[in-house]
Amino acid sequence: MNWLRQLPEVAALVAPGQLIRVPDQKDVPVTPRVRRLIDTAAFARLRGISQLGLVGFVYPGAVHSRFEHSLGVYLNALLYLQQMARYDEVLRVIDPAEAECFLVSALLHDVGHWPYCHPIEDLQLAGWPVHEETAARFLESDELRGCLQQDWGLTPQNVLDLLNKRGHTPGQRLLSSILSGPIDVDKLDYLYRDSLHAGVPYGRQFDTQRVIASLCLNATGDGIAILEKGRTAAELMVFARYVMFSEVYWHPTVRSATAMLQRVVYLQQSRLLPERWLAMGDAEVRQSLREQSQETAAAELCESLFGPRRCLYKRLLQFSYCEQPEWFNKLSRRPYAELLQLSEHLAVCLAQATGQPVSREEILVDAPPQGLEVQFKVTVQMESSGDYRSLGEISPVVQALATRQFDDFVKQVRIFVHPRLIDRCSTAQLRDCLQAWQPEDRAG
Repeated sequence: MNWLRQLPEVAALVAPGQLIRVPDQKDVPVTPRVRRLIDTAAFARLRGISQLGLVGFVYPGAVHSRFEHSLGVYLNALLYLQQMARYDEVLRVIDPAEAECFLVSALLHDVGHWPYCHPIEDLQLAGWPVHEETAARFLESDELRGCLQQDWGLTPQNVLDLLNKRGHTPGQRLLSSILSGPIDVDKLDYLYRDSLHAGVPYGRQFDTQRVIASLCLNATGDGIAILEKGRTAAELMVFARYVMFSEVYWHPTVRSATAMLQRVVYLQQSRLLPERWLAMGDAEVRQSLREQSQETAAAELCESLFGPRRCLYKRLLQFSYCEQPEWFNKLSRRPYAELLQLSEHLAVCLAQATGQPVSREEILVDAPPQGLEVQFKVTVQMESSGDYRSLGEISPVVQALATRQFDDFVKQVRIFVHPRLIDRCSTAQLRDCLQAWQPEDRAG
């Protein structure tokens, strides 16, 4: 008997009862105990939190929620288990309790997210939790804890351990690699879903079904790999992620809005209450920021970003790893306080060069943050020999991205200025001001 395919949730793929339809025409089977998780306040709040935050400023359709995304990830988790159930080794490595914990973790993987959390986390503000910490808070709520215990025999800690790769058994390590890894259930959904809602083709140019149909165990039996027949689909998935970062997530206008939001929050941090922020959705946060920023140095920035008339800052200068490696390396992955000091230096210098006043808040430096993206390290099982080789080793398409830091290729350093400075300052003047800046040496 294949117990994995007999799990109620996996079995519902072929004999569905209740369904939830998500774009694009995908049916998510929902068992009664899954429905009870979805209906908790902790999960339902994800309806008011957008998946892509400020990306909607550039791509108007990209306003889908983390609620929708979480359902998509859960569907992928069911499909992954259905595929992996064909291997006797998998049935021996994992047990039913671990498989059920995996499904719950896939559904709740974003339960700790709050509005605009990623750009705020990049600021590393004192007293502000990261979304992994807030996940623990929501999982510990009486309602969600009760559902986990009564319906699944799980504790919040069981879910957190799997999400944070703290499992000790081979089965837990295998399932953690499906939750967070190079070809995990999360990436498989967000690349497709973000591309769909943004109205761009980049994240939908790989064969999702082929990726899933090619899943297998890695050489050590505690992680996933792909069969050689799925190599092309995996190559295109790697490239899809590269292009989505370049053209969507790190689009210059998206980063302008992000830099504006970060400056507003940084200036207002003493007046903002993280506990209150965690309880709000996107719309409530925007309104709260506008109210808190009135008659402060952040007022104009906040109104330009979230007010009735949008007025985003303009890009005046940018540096890429490939074309200007010296300045890229000098400015990337620095603490936000140092980038703020650079804004102040540039304001003073430009004021002297133009003979007109320039404030620090009119200049924003946006650079790759200190946290790094997960690398694509996909293992391929060769058909002829059965040996395992890395995708970067056998694929010229992904070799560079598999061996170099992904962030360096998709993220750029950009300097944005208030629109009124565009006609008053030149790129040459800005470059001269940068040359006069002496950043502190990096530790180590």
